[in-house]
Amino acid sequence: VKSWADAFSGELYSIVTKYSGSLLLQKKYKDVEPTLKIKEVDGLELVKKFSEQMESMLRRKVEAVERLVEAAEDADLNHEYNSSLEFDYYNSFLINEKDENDNYVELGDEFILEPNEHFNNLLVNTTYSDIQLPTNVYNKDPDILNGVYMSEALNPIFVDNFERDPTLTWQYFGSSTGFFRLYPGIKWLPDENGVISFDCRNRGWYIQAATSPKDIVIIVDVSGSMKGLRMTIAKHTIITILDTLGENDFVNIIAYNDYVHFIEPCFKGILVQADRDNREHFKQLVDELQAKGVGTVNKALTESFKILREFRDAGQGGLCNQAIMLITDGAVEDYEAVFEKYNWPDRKVRVFTYLIGREVTFAPNVKWIACNNKGYYTQISTLADVQENVMEYLHVLSRPMVINHDHDIIWTEAYMDSALFASQAQSLLLMTTVAMPVFSKKNETRSHGILLGVVGSDVPLRELLKLAPRYKLGVHGYAFLNTNNGYILSHPDLRPLYKEGKKLKPKPNYNSVDLSEVEWEDQDEILRTAMINGETGYLSMDVKVPVDKGKRVLFLTNDYFFTDISGTPFSLGVVLSRGHGEYILLGNTSVEEGLHDLLQPDLSLANEWIYCITDIDPDHRKLSQLEAVIRFLTGEEPDLECDEELVQEVLFDAVVTAPMEAYWTTLALNMSMETEAGVEMAFLGTRAGLMRSALYVGSEKISNR
Repeated sequence: VKSWADAFSGELYSIVTKYSGSLLLQKKYKDVEPTLKIKEVDGLELVKKFSEQMESMLRRKVEAVERLVEAAEDADLNHEYNSSLEFDYYNSFLINEKDENDNYVELGDEFILEPNEHFNNLLVNTTYSDIQLPTNVYNKDPDILNGVYMSEALNPIFVDNFERDPTLTWQYFGSSTGFFRLYPGIKWLPDENGVISFDCRNRGWYIQAATSPKDIVIIVDVSGSMKGLRMTIAKHTIITILDTLGENDFVNIIAYNDYVHFIEPCFKGILVQADRDNREHFKQLVDELQAKGVGTVNKALTESFKILREFRDAGQGGLCNQAIMLITDGAVEDYEAVFEKYNWPDRKVRVFTYLIGREVTFAPNVKWIACNNKGYYTQISTLADVQENVMEYLHVLSRPMVINHDHDIIWTEAYMDSALFASQAQSLLLMTTVAMPVFSKKNETRSHGILLGVVGSDVPLRELLKLAPRYKLGVHGYAFLNTNNGYILSHPDLRPLYKEGKKLKPKPNYNSVDLSEVEWEDQDEILRTAMINGETGYLSMDVKVPVDKGKRVLFLTNDYFFTDISGTPFSLGVVLSRGHGEYILLGNTSVEEGLHDLLQPDLSLANEWIYCITDIDPDHRKLSQLEAVIRFLTGEEPDLECDEELVQEVLFDAVVTAPMEAYWTTLALNMSMETEAGVEMAFLGTRAGLMRSALYVGSEKISNR
């Protein structure tokens, strides 16, 4: 066996070296060694440079949103509300629709749509925005018409923003009345039941921008009188409240009848972060609640005030707003003493009350609770009322921000933009949204704190990562981003989709994958803690890296460099692997020499790398990267922007590897089919993304096409 194995390995080695020409390639690199410069990469300097570029790109997005907020507030200031306003606007559901007489339907004029590459080849109109309304909002309601008419002022700003910064994608205004103005305008298609369920007021970016972080205790009455429909409405109300919470909020749920019980016993006496996993867990538990016994609300209120006070005093939780949500069908006992003891006179906790059912006997009591604790009272008698009534609490919580005119800039965690355009399956891109609230500046309503809506714009994360290109990070190098909650925005090991049949679908928790689940070697969470705190620093770890879709594993030592992106809640990390990623070769090749070798037929460049920027100017979009590089070098397209350093590396590689073509061709000509069948192709790749290949057999004979 030993002699067979030796013979086999000798044979294999000689075939592979002969047909690949690896010895010749080594010799060619050796010959140019004296003229080469070898530069060591400084990881910290690199990560700081990338972070500054990302910051300036994100700052441009913030500026665009600020211009929209200013325009919307001024337009509102100059707009007199007119209850009998007649106004035709472009309704994105009705545009280009005709009635049986071949006339355009009302609100559905002709709206020119053209495919646009910058928006994933979707049919859009880049001169106008249009309006989307959920099915349950009347499209000629006076509030809607006034809001739409006023927000027409945003059209020129949308267009101007897009001209100033061509990397902008969707820009939009979500109004508190329920309409959604989207630029560029699109045709909105309903779901299979003919319903448009998208309501901008339920989206994460809207809620996050409209309120500040909050600690909330939900108290629900599960006494016997709540049986049946009331219980169903109450459960739906809790689930709707949970959907308005996000990563920056803290929550717990108490059910009460004769005694008080936390619906999740493990969370007794504390508040938990309202992240996706906890919210889903609560929803399952709420679903199992049953009504029985007699309700005594005092103990539940006392318990809630205690938890909120402990968290406030310990400096935990959201450190901003605190509220109790009381969901009941009536309260009779004397609860004044509880408020006196825990919440008056400074009323640090707001109490919101939801009276369930049609009964009005207890309405004054329940209303009194809310009004004496800076809250809001609503009665919910049917399931259809839940959404509108729950949304009201957000307006109350945002009031102090409105009165002080605090325009906080919000960045959301990563999400798939398919939610926005469920009607038109997009290539699923990970996005983050930058959003800002729009307030009424009118003097007479200033103290009411009226929130007009939220302006936002989407930033595709791959645009950000283009600023930290792979070729600067060497073999196995990569960049990743995470949020100050520890969630990943973008990472090569984040696999957000799964296959269901032929369709790709997002995994339920794709936007709350923690950094520790991907960089799992960071056992003591040193890297995670430093990045969440926005520190700048360096760390090295031994890691196991799967390659080839997880078929093989490599053992590497990686150096992690990280820093924050100022003005945002994000941190950037750059990983270089020792031995590969720490050095860069710089050769000095003249353009003439390099061009000659670049024009050889069997040569290609990695098309997903960015040697030249081809996606901004429409004239350049049809060029492949190789064509663009050649035009840049010959000076045919003087306005092409290219990465000089990378192009220089490509030229050097092209010259060094040029002799391989001749070597392979000679071999192919002298091959005798009998003795050496089975060798089909030779290829090489270089660090700068240049590839060459040669066939030893006719292309029809290749076994693996």
